[in-house]
Amino acid sequence: MSLVSDVKGLWHLPGFRRLTYARLLSQGGDGMFQVGIAAAFFFDPTTAATPEAIAAGFAILLAPFTIVGPFVGPLIDRWQRQRILLVGNLIRLALVVLICVALAANWPTWTLYVLALLALSVNRFLLAAMTAGLPRIVPADDLLAANSVLPTLGTIAAAIGGALGGIVTFFAPGASDVGLAFTALLSAAVAFGLASWAATLIGRTDLGPEHPLEKLQLGAQVKALSRELADGVRYLYARRTPFHALGVMSAQRLLYGMLFVASILISRHALGDPDRPEQALGAFTIVLAFAAVGFGLAAVLTPTIGARVERQTWILICLGIGALAQLILVVSVEPWALLTSAVIVSFAVQGAKIAVDTIVQRDTSDDYRGRAFTLYDMAFNVAFIGSAVVAGLTLPDSGYSRTVMGVVMVLYVMVGLIYARAPRTPRPVPAPSSA
Repeated sequence: MSLVSDVKGLWHLPGFRRLTYARLLSQGGDGMFQVGIAAAFFFDPTTAATPEAIAAGFAILLAPFTIVGPFVGPLIDRWQRQRILLVGNLIRLALVVLICVALAANWPTWTLYVLALLALSVNRFLLAAMTAGLPRIVPADDLLAANSVLPTLGTIAAAIGGALGGIVTFFAPGASDVGLAFTALLSAAVAFGLASWAATLIGRTDLGPEHPLEKLQLGAQVKALSRELADGVRYLYARRTPFHALGVMSAQRLLYGMLFVASILISRHALGDPDRPEQALGAFTIVLAFAAVGFGLAAVLTPTIGARVERQTWILICLGIGALAQLILVVSVEPWALLTSAVIVSFAVQGAKIAVDTIVQRDTSDDYRGRAFTLYDMAFNVAFIGSAVVAGLTLPDSGYSRTVMGVVMVLYVMVGLIYARAPRTPRPVPAPSSA
C-alpha cells in the first residue's frame, strides 16, 4: 500500500486522527525549534564558526538526550499518556519562552544548551508516549501501517516546520542572529501551544496505560531496563536480519549527518555571508526545504516500489542513490549541486529507513520489539553525534572538501557491498523462557 492509501484506511479511526493532529503540530514545532536553535548556535557571527564548534554543539545537545531517552519507559507506563502530550507541549512552550529570555538577556551559553537539551528531552518523552499509546487506538491488523504512517508524516511535518521557521525569518530583514532565533522560536511556541490543544481532543484514558503503576521504583526499573537492553542486543544479533538492518541504518545516518553538518557550514560560508546571519540562515532554510521534498518523495514512492522488490534490495538501491548524491557534490559545490544532492540523499535516507522499520517490525518477536526500537533510537542518535564529530575533524571551515565528499561516496558503496552479503531471512531464535 502507498502512504496515501494507508492514511485513507486509518483516517476513519477518531483516535488515530486526533493523535495525528497532535503529532503533526508537535513535530512541525520541532522543525521550527531546530531552526531557532540553529540561528542561535550555528549562525551567530561570533560563535560556532568552525566544524569543531558545531560538532561540540551537536554532542552537547544529543549525547545526554541519547543516554536518558531509553529510560523514559517507566514514566510512560505510570502516567496517563494523553496528559503527557498535553503537559509536555506546554512545558516545551515555557522552555522556548525561557530560551528567548536567555537570548535577550545574554545569559551564559551553557544555560542555552541546558534549556535546549530539556526541550529536546521532553520531545523524546512525547514521541515515546505517542508510540506506546498507538495500540490503544488502532486495531492490531492496522498497527503495522500506523507505525509506518505516523513517523513518516511526523518527519515530513518536521521538515516543513523547519522550512516555515526559516521562511518567517525573512519578515525581519537585516535582523541579528538573536532576532532570527526569536522569530523561529516564537513560531515553534505557537505550534507547541496548538499541539497541547490538539491533545485535549484525545480522551484522557484513550492512550492508556490501563493500569498505571502505583509505585515507580525508578532505580529498580533502570537496572531492569539495562539488563533487558543487553538481552535485546543478543536477541537481535542472533536473529540476524534486524541486527543488520539497524547496522545499515546507523551507517547511513552517519553519512547523512556528514552532509548535514557540511550544509550548515556551506550555507554560512559559501552560499551566504558569515557576517549576515539572516542570509546564511535563509540559505540553510532553502536546503531544508529541498530535503523535505526528498523525504516526501520517499514516503510516497517507497511503499509502491517496496511492493515490487524485497526490503533488503530497496535498501541497497537507496545506498546507491545516496552515493549518486555525493557524486554530485564531488563534481560541484554550486547551489544547484547542493540543493539537488539534498533532495536525492534525503530520499535515499528516508526510503531506506522505511524499509529498515519494516524489517525490524517484521522479523522481531513481540517480546523484543519494544527493546529493538529503543536500541534503534539510541543507534540513530549516536550515529548522528558520530557524524558531527567526524565532520568536525575532517571538514574545513567552509564546509566543502571534494576529498571528503568523495570518501563519503565511496563509503556509501562499501556499506552497500557489505550489506549485500547480509542474510535475507531471519534465523529462528527460541522464545524467551520468561515472558
